[in-house]
Amino acid sequence: MTIKRHDYPTRDALAEALAGGIAAVLAGGIATQGSAVLAVSGGSTPKLLFRHLASTDIDWSRVTVVLVDERWVPETSDRSNAALVRDNLLRDRASAAHLEPFYIEGLDALEAVGELSQKFGAFQRPFDVVILGMGTDGHTASFFPGGNRLAAAIDPANPEAVIAIEAPGAGEPRITLTLSRLADARFLALHIEGEEKQVVLERALEDGPVEDMPVRAMLRAPRQEPIQVFWAP
Repeated sequence: MTIKRHDYPTRDALAEALAGGIAAVLAGGIATQGSAVLAVSGGSTPKLLFRHLASTDIDWSRVTVVLVDERWVPETSDRSNAALVRDNLLRDRASAAHLEPFYIEGLDALEAVGELSQKFGAFQRPFDVVILGMGTDGHTASFFPGGNRLAAAIDPANPEAVIAIEAPGAGEPRITLTLSRLADARFLALHIEGEEKQVVLERALEDGPVEDMPVRAMLRAPRQEPIQVFWAP
């Protein structure tokens, strides 16, 4: 595995630096391909990053934002990652970006997989930017320990773009992009904050089964470029 660490003294400094790096890669994608795709994670950690990123001066009208994963809830729920992104990222200059959510009203997660995998599988590949988070249980995306479809989700040879997954630590049923769709991103970053997450990362970098800490599957995925790890206390 190859990672490159970027440690910052404050979370604001991290957010500013990572936002600048993301914007540069997106601008490069727009310049060379005419458009760019940004895949982001939910949770509380990226809120500050999103607000810094929203003010960056790029052609956001040519950027499609997708979620790395989603709880199977409507955007009216305070558990919705799509709602989090709309409220914190799609503002200021980034209000011109297009968000492509997962949730489909009237279907459960398993029923929606076929339609979602076809739609997201048609997106340009590789994604320009993927920003991952990590839980204290060692999950990333919705690759949870004990997940009922974890093996398929983290199989680098799985051709499917999207998988439905349920796990003891996940709460609601989830939809997640698969490892094969995330790991080849032009810019792949793991964004973590706090001493506890740093300890979890050090454990994940040790030898051990991916089933216990599924983030290991991402850290070990074959890539030409290193995974960029951004951390602040």
